[in-house]
Amino acid sequence: MRSRDVHPEPLLTTERLVLRRWKQFDLEPFRRMNADPKVMEFLPKGLDSEESDALVVRIERHFDERGFGLMAMELKESGEFIGFVGLSVPQFEAPFMPAVEIGWRLAADYWGKGLATEAARKTLRFAFEEVGLEEVVSFTVPGNLRSRRVMEKIGMTHDPLEDFDHPQLPVGHPLRRHVLYRLGRRRVDR
Repeated sequence: MRSRDVHPEPLLTTERLVLRRWKQFDLEPFRRMNADPKVMEFLPKGLDSEESDALVVRIERHFDERGFGLMAMELKESGEFIGFVGLSVPQFEAPFMPAVEIGWRLAADYWGKGLATEAARKTLRFAFEEVGLEEVVSFTVPGNLRSRRVMEKIGMTHDPLEDFDHPQLPVGHPLRRHVLYRLGRRRVDR
């Protein structure tokens, strides 16, 4: 990370969370999270320390280039880093592109507490009201039921006709098939 990694104001807050730009002290817990096989179960592989740190650099660059990105998530009560939530532009070609994706990743100790849903709802409001997006997508492998439940809880819908093979994974890879969820501004406005 650059020396300019102190961002004094949170970007968003919820009842239990602070969603903000990344700081140097997020790197170590993020490394642990990205090396946890449970957290990375539905991703192609775990990340080593160098790959994890490089991901944070790419996330921060995305913020600088687009004005939004994947925000570090911390508990209000303790200030503890627990994962990320936010918006990103996928870097691959697919039938639904161009699009902005909402995504999240939490340390396993914080699953099942409604934190991803809470953070994602706030992020959606930001996407539609502040960024001005007309639609947000999310995608995962069919077996990632936890993430799919979050997508459904925040109002996203799935059309099986839009499911796709992730172009960055080789033919035959067990995680290649993905389900696509969408949510448009009009659905939120109702």
